[in-house]
Amino acid sequence: CANIISAVESHYWWRGKMERSTEVLIIFKTTRRRLAALEKLILRKHSYDTPEFVVLAVQAGTERYLKWIAAST
Repeated sequence: CANIISAVESHYWWRGKMERSTEVLIIFKTTRRRLAALEKLILRKHSYDTPEFVVLAVQAGTERYLKWIAAST
């Protein structure tokens, strides 16, 4: 499952200067067991030298939704 958020304005330091660009933010939902495979895929396919890849742990959620994520991945 992924959510695609278009037209995100990003500001960041790159190679010694402040950059600004419009990017697309994708939020992937997966399990801990599949996380390494997802990271490997993103790093292999992404066009950036250093793509953003951060992991946000789920602290809580509805039981039905969390079961769906587990079954879907």
